[in-house]
Amino acid sequence: QVQLVESGGGLVQAGDSLTLSCALSGRTVISQVMGWHRQAPGKEREFVAVASWNGGITNYTDSVKGRFTISRDTAKNTVSLQMNSLKPEDTAVYYCAAASTMRGLMTKPTSWGRGTQVTVAS
Repeated sequence: QVQLVESGGGLVQAGDSLTLSCALSGRTVISQVMGWHRQAPGKEREFVAVASWNGGITNYTDSVKGRFTISRDTAKNTVSLQMNSLKPEDTAVYYCAAASTMRGLMTKPTSWGRGTQVTVAS
């Protein structure tokens, strides 16, 4: 069983920065691929970013490339999402996710956090 707990959401202005963090605990922690999905009001949940078990390989959805950076701290079992140049369309509930493979994380994670709200005002 893997547990994920997010923190760091909030209300910001367009152009601001925000960092989300997620703590991972439970069995097989080290082997888990971690990442983020988000769900905007009235829309389906979508993949945002993923980092391999040691953070050495990352991938992003096109709309956040160049603005968001995912990083992994294996010593602390955490994953962070640094979000810069935020736009109103980034407003969503952001969910931390875990899976055993990169593709699994991007398409069908096996574990989810409860989510944290990010609101970007124009």
